[in-house]
Amino acid sequence: MTRDDIMKTIQEENIHFFRLQFVDIFGFMKNVAIPRSQIEKALDGKIMFDGSSIDGFVRINESDMYLKPDYSTFVVLPWRNKQGVAAARLVCDVYKSDGVTPFEGCPRVNLQRVLAEARDMGYTMNVGAEAEFFLFEYDEDGMPSTMTQDVAGYFSLDPEDKANDCRREIIETLEMMNFEIEASHHEVAEGQHEINFKYADALGAADNIVTFKWAVKSIAAKYGLHATFMPKPIFGINGSGMHTNQSLFNLDGTNAFFDEGGDLQLSSVAYKYIAGVLKNARSFVAVTNPLVNSYKRLVPGYEAPVYAAWSASNRSALVRIPAARGLSTRTEVRCPDPSTNPYLALAMMLNAGLDGIKNDLTAPPPVDKDIFEMDGATMAAEGITVLPGSLSEAIDEFKANPLSKETLGEHIFTKYVEAKEAEWDEYRCVVTEWELDKYLRVY
Repeated sequence: MTRDDIMKTIQEENIHFFRLQFVDIFGFMKNVAIPRSQIEKALDGKIMFDGSSIDGFVRINESDMYLKPDYSTFVVLPWRNKQGVAAARLVCDVYKSDGVTPFEGCPRVNLQRVLAEARDMGYTMNVGAEAEFFLFEYDEDGMPSTMTQDVAGYFSLDPEDKANDCRREIIETLEMMNFEIEASHHEVAEGQHEINFKYADALGAADNIVTFKWAVKSIAAKYGLHATFMPKPIFGINGSGMHTNQSLFNLDGTNAFFDEGGDLQLSSVAYKYIAGVLKNARSFVAVTNPLVNSYKRLVPGYEAPVYAAWSASNRSALVRIPAARGLSTRTEVRCPDPSTNPYLALAMMLNAGLDGIKNDLTAPPPVDKDIFEMDGATMAAEGITVLPGSLSEAIDEFKANPLSKETLGEHIFTKYVEAKEAEWDEYRCVVTEWELDKYLRVY
């Protein structure tokens, strides 16, 4: 979309309010709201904000920062139309106080840097993400709970799926925001849902993921429901994942992962990419699975992968190769969860795969047996490693791998580690209800 297209839409849709959006290093959406009188200034990238007030950005003496909008992200917000007066949003990159230097602590800027490095190698990246979520009731005090009246299961039909109306409006809203919805369905757990939308280039996909989460939460609130992308809100049932389909394309538009004459019709590039992902998985999960709670999903028995292996069909493996070939040839990395910052997660997974290509790594043989049924000796013989079992272990792996700092840059790497170590320390010191139930009467 061009500047002229935006100004024309503003007139046609009677848009009076605008949200200039960006994300912090933890993936939380931030915005500056401006009236119509300021839109020319905004489109020129002249809107400033206090960066010192954003977690992980800058110190107070470096606080002035600029928002530079990406015109292609302009979209009217369907749920914000009030009495014929509309609102729209633009996703922005963060720039330093000189107005010309991209801020290295902006996750979107960082992803663009990694994508530029991939392009220098001759590749672009396409991504399709499948972010699961729960719809819960509020309690009598108006606080989010884990209660649901939904008793449906995987692919259930009405009337069991009581949140169907909400999910339908979410889809209609997303379609009005130019998403191409491919499918939606009830997931395995009660109250759990999935809406699949078409893949995009990596930067557009990251923009779509944060927009998707915002739209889901906004529409759910209209129905008196709380939408959560928390990885494991309820013990004993499946958590929410964000399986991430990814492929590299050559600059001529052909799929770099496809080779009609190759084993499984996969190219040598695909096998090297898989090898890089498996090699670096134990360290990148600190980003793709960023919460203490993330590691309560990554346990055996609930479909979430905990083993670094790959397969063309085995859903217990970390990397699966979906059946489609040709332009649709891709890898599916199954460990990420929807609490991740997608800009950082895609940068980490992409650079992990590129590491395999740069260093001519060899993928191990596929594992087509159920890994959950294997014992330790069998897994060792197969060369299968286990993902970290806690955020603390994941951060240690993250710090130990030079690829982490290379991918995120000094600023984001340092701030991210500081925050996650503090999060783990806070969790470690809390006395939980489980501990009281387990120990108080016994000891």
